[in-house]
Amino acid sequence: MNGTASKKSRRSTRKSDDKQTSCIRRYGADGRVHLPQAGSAANADSLREAAVLAEQLGFAAAWVSDHVVVQKGSVYPPSAYIYEPIVSLTWAAAATSVIELGTTVLVLPMRRPVIMAKMLSSLDILSNGRLIVGGAGGYVVPEFATLGVPMDERGPRTDEAIDIMRAMWTEDPITGDYPVHGVTFDQMRAKPQPGRRIPIWIGGHSGPALRRATRLGDGWHGILAAPRGAEFGDLVAQVSKVREERPESDYVLSVRVPWDGLEDDHDEMLGWIDKLRELGITHILAEPRQRTKDDYLRSIEGLAEVFGRAGALQPL
Repeated sequence: MNGTASKKSRRSTRKSDDKQTSCIRRYGADGRVHLPQAGSAANADSLREAAVLAEQLGFAAAWVSDHVVVQKGSVYPPSAYIYEPIVSLTWAAAATSVIELGTTVLVLPMRRPVIMAKMLSSLDILSNGRLIVGGAGGYVVPEFATLGVPMDERGPRTDEAIDIMRAMWTEDPITGDYPVHGVTFDQMRAKPQPGRRIPIWIGGHSGPALRRATRLGDGWHGILAAPRGAEFGDLVAQVSKVREERPESDYVLSVRVPWDGLEDDHDEMLGWIDKLRELGITHILAEPRQRTKDDYLRSIEGLAEVFGRAGALQPL
C-alpha cells in the first residue's frame, strides 16, 4: 500500500482497528504522572525510583516529554537538561512491569520516522505492550532550525510520520512511497512487529491539530496550563470539537496539568478532577514541579493521595 492509498483508507480501517484487544493492564481510573526527566531532579536513579513508586501507588501510566535542543534564554522549555524520551521510557520499562509508558508528546516531524517507528515498536514489545505514543507537530522554531526541519512542512511531516509508523507496525512486507520524507519501501520487512495496535494520542490545540487528532488518532492529548478561567473555557470548546467528530466511547480524551503534590492544594486538585471528569476527560496526567529527587518522589506521593481520594488509582 502506498502513502497516498493509506491516507484514503485510514478512516475505513480505524474503527475496526480500534476494536483490537490491547494487552495493556486497564485501570478503570485515570491518574497518571510525569517522571523526573528534566531539570535538576532528573537522573538515572530518580527516573527509575519515580517509575517504580508510581506503579506501586497505582498510577495508570508514567510519562516523559520531548525536546532535543533548547535555545539559551528560552522561557519554555524551562530546562535544557532533558533526557531523550524513548531512552528514558526504556529505562523506566526495565524497572517496572505493569504501568503504562507514554510520551507527552513526541515532536513527530523532528524525527526520522522509520527509525522512530522501529524504536517505538521495540519498546512496546520489550515492555509487554505498555506504550502510548503521544505525538504532535511541535512549535519551537529554533529547535526545528537546528535539526534542519522546515517549520512549514511540520503538518505534512506529522501526518506522513503517522502513516509510516502504522505501516511499519502492521504491514509485512511494506511497499509504498512517502514523498514528504523521501521514504520508499520496496517489499521491506520490519520485524518484530507489535502484536497489537499501539495507541497514538495526538496533542495540540490549534484547528489543524484537533482535526489531525480526530482523523488519525486513537485519542487527543491536551495541556491545561492554568486550570481556571479562560483557559478552561478553551478546553471545553476543544473537547466539544473532538467529541463531535469522535463520539466513540473508546476514543481517549487526555489532559496534562501542572499539579504538584507538595505545593498545590489537595482539595482544589480534587475539585478539578471532578470538573475534568464531568467534561469527559478520561485520563489526567499530573506534572510535579519539584527539582530534587526526594521532593519529586514526595510530590508523587502527595498526588497519589489526591487521585486516591478521587478513586483514580489501583495500587499493586
